[in-house]
Amino acid sequence: VTCLAVLILMSLQALVSFQHLHIHNQKLWVDFEGQCQKFLENPYDEMIAAHIRCAMAVSNGDMMEAYACQGVVTQSFLKAFQAQKEENWAIPVLKRVVSDLRQFALKAEASLVRSKSRRKPGEMLEKAADLIMSCFRVCVSDSRTALEVSKRVGTPTLVNQLFKIYFKINTLHLCKPLVRAIDGSDIKDHFTKAQFVTYKYFVGKKDMFDSDFKAAAESLEFSFNCCYISSQRNKRLILIYLIPVKMLLGYMPKPELLEKYDLLEFEDVRRAVSQGNLLLLSQTLRKHEAFFIRFGIYLILQKLKIISYRNLFKKVYVLLGGTHQLPLRAFEDALKFMKVEDIDIDEVQCIVANLIDKNYIRGYISHQHQKVVVSKQVPFPSVASLFK
Repeated sequence: VTCLAVLILMSLQALVSFQHLHIHNQKLWVDFEGQCQKFLENPYDEMIAAHIRCAMAVSNGDMMEAYACQGVVTQSFLKAFQAQKEENWAIPVLKRVVSDLRQFALKAEASLVRSKSRRKPGEMLEKAADLIMSCFRVCVSDSRTALEVSKRVGTPTLVNQLFKIYFKINTLHLCKPLVRAIDGSDIKDHFTKAQFVTYKYFVGKKDMFDSDFKAAAESLEFSFNCCYISSQRNKRLILIYLIPVKMLLGYMPKPELLEKYDLLEFEDVRRAVSQGNLLLLSQTLRKHEAFFIRFGIYLILQKLKIISYRNLFKKVYVLLGGTHQLPLRAFEDALKFMKVEDIDIDEVQCIVANLIDKNYIRGYISHQHQKVVVSKQVPFPSVASLFK
């Protein structure tokens, strides 16, 4: 009996994983409650019994029951994990348990959508996040133990799992305490490469949605450059957010990059912004609207309009021979040529004033003469230079 218990404990990660073949073995379903109580101590008996019930629910296609059982697995494991002092051998089990919990929460949410349930969308994921956060608190509170045996080693996995949930249910404000906790500790130096790539990817996305594009670019570039070359799908996913951020900072993607990662949706966006072609930009955003909304970047790409205005007005400046006094009417004509709706001279003045305020144009508006007086030296500084 003792040998069996030791063997079960040593194989615990495999025994609670839904990646393991044992979940298809229906022989385990026979009198499993009694067997678990007979051979295992509490709370491992509850944990393994709940795991088997979860496997049965999956077999029956009942994702709500599977999610509930995985919640019991997580709670039972947490009891045992919390009781362990100055040891962290169970971290691999923790990783498996919380990963499966999130996956079952997603499947439970999908099940509720199919059944047209009136329950609040995201409720299962919120509850899963609460459980994972309980695990996170146990890990970060183990601060006085030497890192080699500290539960803090488990925080990278938990943070990344929480990030995935928070982005899914659109509660990005909850990410900030996690970032603060990681940045304020020494655990960041002990992330695996894969964990840190994932972490920086989510931090970069959060910075992007917070409009901190320079910080977002740094994190997403790190994530892209350090992502395994073989992980083409992940590199493509990172680029979906990195490309708009870099464009807002004045760096246009190369056509070869877009073709390599099958991101041709950005090709006309790149061309439109570079040329100051507001008509093409509007058409492209409408054409690929579903794709951009799916990844949450539609509104981010709308911000490229101001750079397109800058590039269009620079063309007007060049066409007028580089004079430093530019009639507002010329800008109005250019915008009307681009089919910008409801444009008048007052609207043009607002656009120009915004460009001057953001340093995209160096100069001022002479309302008396209805002209824009631009600097004789670098009237249109490069967008990239404004963020250095």
